[in-house]
Amino acid sequence: MDFLIVFAKCLVALLIVLQVGVLLLWVERKGSALIQDRVGANRANLLGGVLPFNLGIVNTLMADPLKLFTKEDIVPEGADRFLHWLAPFLALFPLFLTYAVIPFGDVLEIGDRTINLQAVEAGPGILFVLALVSLGVYGVVLGGWASNSRYALLGGIRGSAQMISYEIAMGLALVAVVLTFGTLDLQQIVREQGKLMWGVVPAWGVFYQPLALLVFFIAGMAESKRAPFDLPEAESELIAGFFTEYSGSKQSVFMMADFVEVAIVAALVTTLFFGGWQVPWLHRDGFHLPGGLSIPLPSLLVTILQVLSFLVKLAIFCWLQILVRWTLPRLRYDQLMNLGWKRLLPIALVNVAITAVLALALQGWTVAS
Repeated sequence: MDFLIVFAKCLVALLIVLQVGVLLLWVERKGSALIQDRVGANRANLLGGVLPFNLGIVNTLMADPLKLFTKEDIVPEGADRFLHWLAPFLALFPLFLTYAVIPFGDVLEIGDRTINLQAVEAGPGILFVLALVSLGVYGVVLGGWASNSRYALLGGIRGSAQMISYEIAMGLALVAVVLTFGTLDLQQIVREQGKLMWGVVPAWGVFYQPLALLVFFIAGMAESKRAPFDLPEAESELIAGFFTEYSGSKQSVFMMADFVEVAIVAALVTTLFFGGWQVPWLHRDGFHLPGGLSIPLPSLLVTILQVLSFLVKLAIFCWLQILVRWTLPRLRYDQLMNLGWKRLLPIALVNVAITAVLALALQGWTVAS
């Protein structure tokens, strides 16, 4: 029974990230058209025009993946065939594992059993996230190096430098969050955000760590290698960057990795700074509103509201990243490096220092009192 529960939780987490990734494919097509006042994709038809009508979003979501997976897989002459095959999966697989430690709800009570809505209950969850996210650079580097192409190699070099540079600022932002909540456990961080400040305002991370949110969100978008940080792909300079020599299913895996990274950044921002699955003033037995008013709710309904809260916040931050991607122009490479090393890194260091001093001072005040 325990095995089935763990399997079901892992399946739910995987389905969330997969469905969000597929929906982002549609948002990338239709959402960018709305932003730029275009019609966008509107003629995709799976049956080649046999049907007298268009299935709309269903066709849009399925046409591109089917087209890519049925295309010929070409490996360039002189390429390392094994590493060329391995690179896309090194870019994608660690991202799926990352989602395993992100809590998508509090608990589900079934009979006398209480199920924690987190695929893998990892105490040092933030360390797990940092370790797996850092593995994505290997897929980028190997994809560029194994292709035997100067454009792909340059894209891989750019990607490795960019991802390593921004990981430092992102890690320091996470350090500030850990100092604030006193734990590495993502589920416990979300539960800490269920408390209230002054009995009214939800104690979300954004109110404690606004600078960490800014640094983490920018660094996270840079890690996902999407505009305005898409220097490793820069089609006007490098054709398609590190995956120039990829086609068919391997290219689709690289593309999916980009969308999954967007979903992971949105999920981590939601979890660390916006209460995760928390709904303001909602507890396990119902709403407890300021002023003493209580609205009792069934346990199952509370769980559903919490999961929906997580999904809605996830969708908002995914859309925000799409909005940034289609609004801002690409940075020059020197601007990209300056932003990471000369702007975000000093801000993150100062924020960690201030947070540490305040945490120590408040702890001392609590002990003294």
